[in-house]
Amino acid sequence: MEENKMGVMPVNKLLISMALPMMISMLVQALYNIVDSMFVAQISENALTAVSLAFPAQNLMIAVGTGTGVGINALVSRSLGERNGERANLIANNGLLLYVLSGIVFALFGIFGSRLFFRAQTSDLEIVELGTQYLRICCLLSTAIFLQFGFERILQATGRTIYTMLTQGLGAIVNIILDPILIFGLFGAPKLGVSGAAVATVFGQICAASLACFFNKKKNDDIVINPKKYHLQAHAVKSIYAIGVPSICMASIGSIMTFGMNKILIGFTSTAAAVFGVYFKLQSFIFMPVFGLNNGMVPIISYNYGAARPQRVWKTIRLSNITAMAIMVVGFAIFQLFPSTLLELFDASETMLAIGVPALRIISVSFLLAGFCIIAGSVFQAIGNPVYSLIVSVCRQMVVLLPVAWLLSRTGRLELVWWSFPIAEVMSFTLSTIFLRRTVKSANEVMNSSAD
Repeated sequence: MEENKMGVMPVNKLLISMALPMMISMLVQALYNIVDSMFVAQISENALTAVSLAFPAQNLMIAVGTGTGVGINALVSRSLGERNGERANLIANNGLLLYVLSGIVFALFGIFGSRLFFRAQTSDLEIVELGTQYLRICCLLSTAIFLQFGFERILQATGRTIYTMLTQGLGAIVNIILDPILIFGLFGAPKLGVSGAAVATVFGQICAASLACFFNKKKNDDIVINPKKYHLQAHAVKSIYAIGVPSICMASIGSIMTFGMNKILIGFTSTAAAVFGVYFKLQSFIFMPVFGLNNGMVPIISYNYGAARPQRVWKTIRLSNITAMAIMVVGFAIFQLFPSTLLELFDASETMLAIGVPALRIISVSFLLAGFCIIAGSVFQAIGNPVYSLIVSVCRQMVVLLPVAWLLSRTGRLELVWWSFPIAEVMSFTLSTIFLRRTVKSANEVMNSSAD
């Protein structure tokens, strides 16, 4: 096998070439998230609340997709670093089959569980009906987003992140174009309301998955896509999920946290839940570039860890940390200076502004520590210590954030509830620092022994 660029290109240039396309594509994805909610908000505040309440279920799909992708990404990159092309092919193809099975599971949830999911959060019948319409479509056709995840993670693992920028960009652009057409019935199309937003989302995912499949077939010489040859094998599935399950659990905990926060906030007013949903859309514009940086960083670390090149590993981590923290400082400044402007993008009422302005300013304090924590979590996964990421996530969201939010809600003062986010981030930063030191020490020992 020829040496992949991840083992020979200067680290500065390599990280830029790998991460920048991902950061741009993630920004486009974040823009879609914002535009999507902006159009839904024009239907009614209840429609916006319904889509916001659907977020935990959608986040669960993303959790399964990203978590499985972490396992695929790390193992394919590591196998290539070890010059084991056959194992890289086996992992990639087994990962795609696991994604198809995931789509089937969520389709069943869409049919039988959507309405119960909304009834568990609110008694408002209009919100329940609108949310059920939206979520059922997203779940029934969720195989599209899972295959998009699969094909894109294979491209990322082999260093071809420029193609994932194109696939994610296509999906987001198609979605943005179709949103107003299907929601409001423009150009002779049927007026579908929130269902139109769901159809636009799924169609964008289908387009992105199709293009990503094409790029893997035609432009990716490192991996052979042939599920018939590389059928499901227990040891490959176990390897993928050994790394992926902690990541899935970690992201799934985010769904539980969001569900719990929605329950707490809707106890004050449905507008508070809508504000929380808007916050998640807005913060994605700050966090998505950092996640894009992660997606470019992980295969570099995994490849060079497998090749026993510690200097390249640690330089990648340092550069990623500096970049992530700089992005989060910019995000903090935007949320502090322009909260009203951000909320007005969603046709915010006076009530929403009164709740949302302090919410955005308080929650964004957590941004100052979050960049480091995100990078540290991905380092744990790339090097093979995903349990550390899981521990940090459980402690942050379940041990600190939700209990503190509930306790503060007992004061009857909504503005205090938002402080649970910065408080939880302090704990996350502390644990991430401790675990990163341990990871650096153990990884150095492994790479030095491999080099000897």
